[in-house]
Parts: sequence; structure tokens; C-alpha cells
Amino acid sequence: MSTQLEEARAGRITPAMVECAESENVTAEKVLEEIVSGKAVLPHNPAHVNCKPAIVGRAFRTKVNANLGRSSEASGLEEESAKLDVALDSGADFVMDLSVGADLGSVRSSLIAASPVGLGTVPLYEALSRSAEANTQLDVDILMRVIREQAEQGVDFMTLHSGLLREHVALALERLMGIVSRGGAIMAEWMVTNNSENPLYERWDEVLEICRQYDVTVSLGDGLRPGCLADASDKAQFAELEVLGQLVQRTRKAGVQVMVEGPGHVPFGEIQMNMERQQELCDGAPFYVLGPIVTDIAPGYDHITSSIGATSAAYYGASLLCYVTPSEHLGLPAEADVRAGVMAHRIAAHAADVARGLHGARHRDDEMAKARVEFDWQAQFKLALDGAHAKEIYDRSCSDSQRNEDHCSMCGKDFCALRTTKRINEARMQNTY
Repeated sequence: MSTQLEEARAGRITPAMVECAESENVTAEKVLEEIVSGKAVLPHNPAHVNCKPAIVGRAFRTKVNANLGRSSEASGLEEESAKLDVALDSGADFVMDLSVGADLGSVRSSLIAASPVGLGTVPLYEALSRSAEANTQLDVDILMRVIREQAEQGVDFMTLHSGLLREHVALALERLMGIVSRGGAIMAEWMVTNNSENPLYERWDEVLEICRQYDVTVSLGDGLRPGCLADASDKAQFAELEVLGQLVQRTRKAGVQVMVEGPGHVPFGEIQMNMERQQELCDGAPFYVLGPIVTDIAPGYDHITSSIGATSAAYYGASLLCYVTPSEHLGLPAEADVRAGVMAHRIAAHAADVARGLHGARHRDDEMAKARVEFDWQAQFKLALDGAHAKEIYDRSCSDSQRNEDHCSMCGKDFCALRTTKRINEARMQNTY
């Protein structure tokens, strides 16, 4: 079996490429061209049946990912399945299962079967859980088996923390918060404890052979992403990024699609530099960012602080936004948090697409403006990113007698600017202006 990248290099347009072209309103040749260049990836494991493919890259609409998964202390398959439904209903383009604990295979298989969008994982989590069950520390051979088993199950993309090297750990420990990535911390502890190099880095060719066999897209994990503003854009972060750039070239050479994950907490003024530096070091590989979160003091509202940074990130170089929910830094997200996180980052993605002039991105906005001028409330609800929520607010703010009128309760009939503008236009047309 060939990967989407290998097929594209051979000049063959696959059904998945055609489907992506149709959804993006571009030619299939454009999709093929972007995949060949490495500037776009199409995560689509053939074993994930009934999955609608989506493409990630700067030439296309900015995508949004929603993280799911139980913790070792809360939730289960029923709860996470419900969150999956919420994420899909809210418009997530991808989802990730970040579950930890026992019997992860059955949880993941259920989520894959239920997900019509690409699904990602972090194999390191399951490997550590299975190693603990065997009363041992992280077992590298178990990790390699987990990567293969997850690929066989139909996982479309995998976060692999292969760029965090032993020499980087000392740099990270100089930080205010140290290592905040779960996968990065696991890998760093293994290297220190075993006095050895990162096993994923050491066995990267073996990892790539598995990914090539099942057409799993590699998502190079940022194990040293900053966890607070004080640690942003430091030596540890960029030392890892340089290694990720090298791994991008090795991964592409093996015929495997690859994207790169990016920083968490970054001051707003440093986002552009971070995006441009990644594009340079990683040769334009799609950038998959967590936020960035632009302030550390808004727990409970981090879907907002993240979407602010995400808008800038998507404008300057990111192609895939990983949502952050209101429960970030506080606990496992509930269904309402999932919806809030997806919607906030869909807004960010769309705002960035409009700002960078992506073809057709503003069409829906212009149609919304026309509907508002005409006070066509039903059209407004249809065009809204979350029409049900918009209608709920509208309904509770007006009486039954006011519905579908040419004003809303914000200004009222006599102070409505659009009604006033309409009168001005009518007067002008009658030459009484």
C-alpha cells in the first residue's frame, strides 16, 4: 500500500484527494501539488472506514482539532463518546483521543468507529499505562508495539515526541515551569533515569516504516512547549524545534506525511516570530498549534485567551488549531466545555482565513451582512457558525409579537440604526435628502 504522499509523488490523484478538493473548492491537482511539496498533509488511514478526509495546509481552510479522552481519575467511554458527538456537532475537523489508564484499545476502537473525521492519538500514553500494568517503567518495546497496534486500528495521525533529546532536558529545567507537556515529561524522565537518548529518535526509521505501512501521518510533538509566558521562545523550545526540522526531512524522505506541533503559552507579540521560525526550520510543514495562550491569568476563560492567540497564529503560519477549553488548567472538560472550545477556535480559524484573503472565506460573512440588512432572522441563524445558539439568544430577548420584525431588542424600533439608514436612503432617492 502507498501513502497519500507516495501516490501524489507518482502523480496519482486518490479518491481522498478528490474529496478534499471538492470540500475546499479547489482542483484535485492543487491538492496533489501541496501534498507533494510537504506543505499539506491528508491524514487518512485506510483502516479508518467511513472517515471523511480533510487536508491541512496553508493553501486550504484552517482546521480545528478537539481533544477527548478519559483521565486516570474521571470519565469513561460513555462520557467521551458523548463529548465526541458534541465536538462533531460543533464542527471539529479532527479529534484526538488522549485517554490514559487501562483497556485503552477498546475505548479507542469505539471512538474510531464513531468518528467520521480523522482521529489522532499519543501512543506514549498507552505504552506507559501498559508498562505500569507490567510493574515496570516505560518499556520501549511496548511503545513500538502500541504504535503498530494503533495504526492497525485505524488511527489517522499520531503525536510522537521524537525531537526532545537528552541534551535538551537541562535547558528545560532552567525554566519557571519546566516541562508541561505530558508526553515530554514522560520522555524526559525516561532519558534521565536510563541515561540514554530518546528512544523514538533512536528508532525513528522503525517508527516511519510502521507509519508508512498504514499511512499514518506523523505529528511531531513539541515536548518542550512553554507552559507560561515566562518560558516562551526560550532555548529549550527552539532547540527541540531545530531537531523537529531535521525529522521533517527524514519523515518526508520515507514517504510519510508529517506536520509539526507548536507552542502553548506565548505573549501575543511573539506569535508571528514563532510561526515564521517554524516555517523556516521545518521547510513549510503544516504547523499544528495549541493556542497559543496569550496570558496566564484567565483560568476558566482560556478558550478565549487561546482563540486570541490562535487567530494570530493562523494568520501568520499555523494550519491546524488544537482547541483549548474553559477547563484548561483546572480539570477534565465537560460537554459544555468541548462545545465552547470548538466554537472559539472555529471563530479564530475563520477570522484568520478572512484576514489572509483565502479565496471564498468571506462569502458567508457578506451573506450574513445582507441578511442583517433585510432583517432576515432565519437566514442569519442558518449562516451563523452556531445557529442554534444564536436563535436561543434571539428568542429569549424578544416577545412573541416582536419575532421577525425589522429590529431587535438591543436598540428597539425607534433607535435602530439600520432602520434609520433605510429612511435616509429613501429620502435621498426622493431628492429630499
